[in-house]
Amino acid sequence: MCSIIGYKGNTNASTTMIESLAKMEYRGYDSVGIATAHNNVISLKKGIGKVSEVNNKHRLNELHGNIGIGHTRWATHGKVTIENAHPHSTNKSEIAIVHNGIIKNYEKLRVFLEKENYDFKSETDSEVISNLIQYHLDQSNDFETSIWLTVNQLKGAFSFIVLSNNGTLAAARCDEPLILGIADDGYYISSDVLGFLNHTDEAIFVGNKQFFTIDQFGLKIQDFDRIPVSQRITKVAWEMGSADKGEYEHYTIKEIEEQPKTILKSSEIPEEKLEKIQEIIRGAYNIFFTGSGTSYNSALVARQLFSKFLKIKIEPIMSSEFDFCEDLLGPTSPVIAISQSGESADV
Repeated sequence: MCSIIGYKGNTNASTTMIESLAKMEYRGYDSVGIATAHNNVISLKKGIGKVSEVNNKHRLNELHGNIGIGHTRWATHGKVTIENAHPHSTNKSEIAIVHNGIIKNYEKLRVFLEKENYDFKSETDSEVISNLIQYHLDQSNDFETSIWLTVNQLKGAFSFIVLSNNGTLAAARCDEPLILGIADDGYYISSDVLGFLNHTDEAIFVGNKQFFTIDQFGLKIQDFDRIPVSQRITKVAWEMGSADKGEYEHYTIKEIEEQPKTILKSSEIPEEKLEKIQEIIRGAYNIFFTGSGTSYNSALVARQLFSKFLKIKIEPIMSSEFDFCEDLLGPTSPVIAISQSGESADV
């Protein structure tokens, strides 16, 4: 469950992005990194640990430039190492990327790119994005065209931000969240409104299968067929900024303490919807719960509760293994999916 941030504006990008990444710490991560562009040079620093720890050790906030990208990674492809941490750049250091999601055809793309003499330094699926963009950039010598060609070759769910050494940002979205913040001091690109809510409440919720560029001419949004798209600016509710830890030491403790409020808030669900859900559960032969990480632990607890009170067979399944259980599903076997963030890839 990674967090990505991009910034192009009038203030120092590194300090702005460190602040934004710290705001999104609730999402969970194991490594941190940022990259900035200044005087046609991309500078990159990353490390393992919390935002504050990595910043203190590697001085991320000392990177120069008013444009940059940042990332907190939760390891999926490859171990928790500095090499696997984002951002990822190419040997030419003309671009760097941060990525959220899963690239399903990365192995095939990696084989192709290695045959074309593009080097890989990590075990991640994400690095194919930077090298694929670089490949198309070498062929077309056009940054926007390179992004467009790349998004149409990738398979899977992804949102990513690309930093060019010439001071241009680009980003793309396919089945993963991506939000553009419009502020007086510049543009913010994030996987979560918390990434920029301290700076602006005006946002564009980027549509699925769309990409955009931000350069000296401004913002340009297109779909994956390269048709221009017009998006309206939405006012974001400031209440969404309440996802910080507040007075609590850990997010988990905060969420436990807030459970009474959460349960009361669930009463706002229309009664007819609740009755429909109850009807489905009562008529079930068995019920499958699925989740990842702590959400899977919740599924184990749910098994005890549902088995005790409903006398129905309950089967918790790790979301990453759910593809192998399709034969078990039927019209009387509902699936209840649990996610803390609402965007866990396997769920």
